[in-house]
Amino acid sequence: MVAAIEVYFDGAAQARLRRLWDAFEQAGIPSLREHTHRLHRPHLSFAVARRFDPQQVADAVSGLLPPEGVEVEFSSVGQFPGRVLWLGPVPHAGLLARHDAVHRRLAEAGIEVDAVYRPGAWVPHCTVSQQVPWADLARAVGLCLDALPITASLRSAAVADHSRGLYRPIG
Repeated sequence: MVAAIEVYFDGAAQARLRRLWDAFEQAGIPSLREHTHRLHRPHLSFAVARRFDPQQVADAVSGLLPPEGVEVEFSSVGQFPGRVLWLGPVPHAGLLARHDAVHRRLAEAGIEVDAVYRPGAWVPHCTVSQQVPWADLARAVGLCLDALPITASLRSAAVADHSRGLYRPIG
């Protein structure tokens, strides 16, 4: 398992994303609602690493997270290898600038992150399901498209490492 800097959405957006997870489960398609530890919240991961020191991360990004005033619109569906299905927000300048600033601070603090989450490589996404069965892929994409668009305000953030039982709010 990995640790992540997770950024969470306003209540209305959280509810819509959870309803999408519910629709997946009702259709017999696995979602993050039931994945592994059942502690997931809909989120954007700003950075991921094998491990984080939660206090060190919180200190490094102080004042940047939670990203108050940043809003995103989920308008697309994507897939990563391993049949990971996700919703993609429009990667606008405000979102990318905040992500870049977080990574500058992490680098200044000597905090290593996974390369695919660094600026220039990051694909902002909110995971809906992992390992979607091939037979259910078209239906899963359809459920996602039916839920779009979703507008969300970024409201809170935390360092989460569910494998170690760590959850440390930031800000």
